[in-house]
Amino acid sequence: MKRKSLLVLLTLILAFGTVLAACGSKNEGTGNNTDTGSASESNGLAKDQVLKINLTAEPPTLDPAQAKDSQTNTVLKFLYEGLVRIDADGKEQAGVATDWKISEDGLKYVFNLNPEAKWSNGDAITAEDFVRSWERALKPETASPYAYQLYYIKGAEGYNRSSDETFEGTKVTDFAQVGVKATDEHTLEVTLENPTPYFLGLTAFYTYYPVHQSADTNDKFFTDYKNMIVNGPFTMDQFLKGQKIVVKKNDTYHAASDIKLTEINMSLTSSSASELQAYKSGQLDYTGHPNGEIPTDQIPAVKAELPNEFKATGIASTYYYQFNVNEAPFNNVKIRKAFAMSIDRQPIVDKVTQGGQIPAFGFVPPGIRGENGEFRDEHKDDYFTENVEEAKKLLEEGMKEEGYTTLPAITLIYNTSDNHAKIALAIADMWKKNLGVDVKTENQEWGVFLENRQNQNFQVARAGWSADYNDPYNFLEMWTTGNTNNDSKFSNAQYDKDVKDTVKSADPAARMAAFADAEKILIQDEMAVMPIFYYTNVSLTKPYLKGVQLDFSGAIDFTRAYLEEK
Repeated sequence: MKRKSLLVLLTLILAFGTVLAACGSKNEGTGNNTDTGSASESNGLAKDQVLKINLTAEPPTLDPAQAKDSQTNTVLKFLYEGLVRIDADGKEQAGVATDWKISEDGLKYVFNLNPEAKWSNGDAITAEDFVRSWERALKPETASPYAYQLYYIKGAEGYNRSSDETFEGTKVTDFAQVGVKATDEHTLEVTLENPTPYFLGLTAFYTYYPVHQSADTNDKFFTDYKNMIVNGPFTMDQFLKGQKIVVKKNDTYHAASDIKLTEINMSLTSSSASELQAYKSGQLDYTGHPNGEIPTDQIPAVKAELPNEFKATGIASTYYYQFNVNEAPFNNVKIRKAFAMSIDRQPIVDKVTQGGQIPAFGFVPPGIRGENGEFRDEHKDDYFTENVEEAKKLLEEGMKEEGYTTLPAITLIYNTSDNHAKIALAIADMWKKNLGVDVKTENQEWGVFLENRQNQNFQVARAGWSADYNDPYNFLEMWTTGNTNNDSKFSNAQYDKDVKDTVKSADPAARMAAFADAEKILIQDEMAVMPIFYYTNVSLTKPYLKGVQLDFSGAIDFTRAYLEEK
């Protein structure tokens, strides 16, 4: 397939550098979904540089230390900037740091900060801002869901888990012992636990963003939006709950001359039909993934009607259902396997999603780097097959083991989305037809849904995972015991060992073999999650909108976008 060949090429290219997705996809042609054509070479810049997009859900937070979803990621990217940023080719470019040096052993990074970088209130951005912000993210009381992304830093895990009785490593109670320090006002020195080739790209991830020092004393810092002090290309102007979010260009941003948009208006609607209509009527300049969606039943018609504006792009992201392995009846592995084996994925992608998605039988998606090419090519996702008769047999055995004559009531939860609803109904119908099991489907508002998942208040829940960086570790670490993104509460000692062994291994072949062994435990042996399909990014972009960047994982960046004359 064209997409597959492209992703192999891209991963080989990425072997020479690191890539960050920011909770996060490659495009046919260039590896990203960016039109970098010069306005001067075509129609010229439009006088009105106001971009209009839609978010299907309101960001649950604007605190980088609490962020964990694509909606929040998109908005935070407007407001903040890390030490580096990722360009349209997936390469690290100067962010707050103008340059950096990496020691020969790969353990020490020295970042030189731009002395012209300022907060939106005019304060200078200093190395100490990063030290303090990373300390804040790692403090146990902050309970950052992505604190573990800082564990590459020496002593960071020991500090974050200093009050965790199950932690077997060296606990650190003094942050001065963590491997990050400001050697002067504009120099940040970072020491890692082990060489981590993708660490530089990780510093563009939102958990690594600096936060203004006033956040420590102002408990309304992240909710008093008009007065939020930020360091990114835009500042918050409006946040009308359930209606819209508006950001305006930040004139104090050190690279303000690179920002052509003066304003970005984000409507908040969960109706894909309304979003598509708004796009067609000119109220939106962009529609579709990752922050919006096009009705799946409209995709064939839209593709035919607007062929030059339609894109379906392969991305490194997986759509799956997760089981609460501590909640009946899914505390039984045979019942979990029965549910996973009894659905038919091809009709789901052909007739429901209709965006070129690929049926998934593993968790690591195509596009993620392996030893020499793609991990998914080197280690096939053949961990199970769809087999209704075998599924019925496993269900019967599992029920017998648990003493069931009938299964307990089962509810599948998903966040508000027309497309998630269609998928849920299709799968529930397959479970009814193939297993004789009635499953209730329940729609939940985004914030409530995330909270219920995090608190294990579910039996089966819709989920998706996009790469934060290009390595299988990003997909498999999350299922280790105690990981804050492990909503299933899956725990397996051998799995934990396999994943953790990859951190210290310098042998690429051994690392990838350990990842494959871990994925086998996760899917084939335990079926803690039920893979459904590997995502594509389906979108419509107005011909006059240029410079939108979609990376290999599906994360989108509008900060360097601009509008041409129509």
